[in-house]
Amino acid sequence: MTTTRRGFLGLTAAAIAAAPLKANAAATKYLYHGRYGDGVGIASYDAAGKITSTGVLTGVADPSFVIRSGNFLYAVNEQEAGAVTAIAIDAPGKLRRINSKSNKGSGPCHLAVAGSYLLSANYGSGDIAVHKLNADGSIGTQTDLVKHAGTAPHAHQIVVKGNYILAVDLGTDSVYTYTLANGKLALKYQLTLTTGSGPRHLAFHPSGNFAYIANELNSTITVCSYADGKLTALSSQTTVPAGSPTNYPGEVVVSADGRYVYLTNRGHNSVAVFETSGSTLTLKATPSAGGVWPRHAIIDPTGTLLFVSNQNSGNIVTFAVDLASGSLTQKSSFSTPTPVCVNV
Repeated sequence: MTTTRRGFLGLTAAAIAAAPLKANAAATKYLYHGRYGDGVGIASYDAAGKITSTGVLTGVADPSFVIRSGNFLYAVNEQEAGAVTAIAIDAPGKLRRINSKSNKGSGPCHLAVAGSYLLSANYGSGDIAVHKLNADGSIGTQTDLVKHAGTAPHAHQIVVKGNYILAVDLGTDSVYTYTLANGKLALKYQLTLTTGSGPRHLAFHPSGNFAYIANELNSTITVCSYADGKLTALSSQTTVPAGSPTNYPGEVVVSADGRYVYLTNRGHNSVAVFETSGSTLTLKATPSAGGVWPRHAIIDPTGTLLFVSNQNSGNIVTFAVDLASGSLTQKSSFSTPTPVCVNV
């Protein structure tokens, strides 16, 4: 199932938001949004979720996924010759590029920090790269590059869970569990899902006993049990109502109390709202995403706001989250070029 990131599903991205570095930083909250092109978008948002642009950090190529680790951001450079970039947060909303390093793969689309290492997932070449992180936040020597076996691997996400590294691969329909020691990955388990399902991203229930996998190619979500690094698939169900147009799930997130799971539907252009007890999911609603091709979503630290990045319509939509019912109410929309991810 060979595909290209930009051609098949209209690009990939990410962005991340960060809370103020100091408690007295005026109550203003900042988010950093990833996109295609040059630069990481910088914005603030208020208690109602209204987003206001405060600038762009230029000099970062195709930062389609951005994460925060302490006072640093790390971004992928999703290009044929893949790379990763380190960014300093010098003050709330004030960013400075530190350095970039090749990750010896193509099309990096996701990354995570595990201790003193940065791991990146290469969609194009289907491998996982590991870099050492220096004390000043800069990216150091590459210590490993592990390719997934298969005819067309497409590594799509990395999740750090305790002592384990989980890598989701759309092309091999698998989730791999690794350990990481001295900068080297060692495979422990492999969960293989239905052929052609195309697992994209997963999210854990706060109990740590269950995970939910968004399957991009067959528009399903799979519930898994989890114990000591091992995932076991329990059930799968569709993410859109019967009769919906062709659809590709994007991001999956779980409420802090573990009662609700949210999933973006690209094609149906909605957000699926599931109620969960952990081991089961019940689809409650699929409200409009407020735009076209909702790629990524994140719940803010208060649990009362959900941000959805609509890639093809160029807007990030804020939803109010009802903590009791899990329902979503659209509050505002922020225009910005190709927002492929947002995080707070």
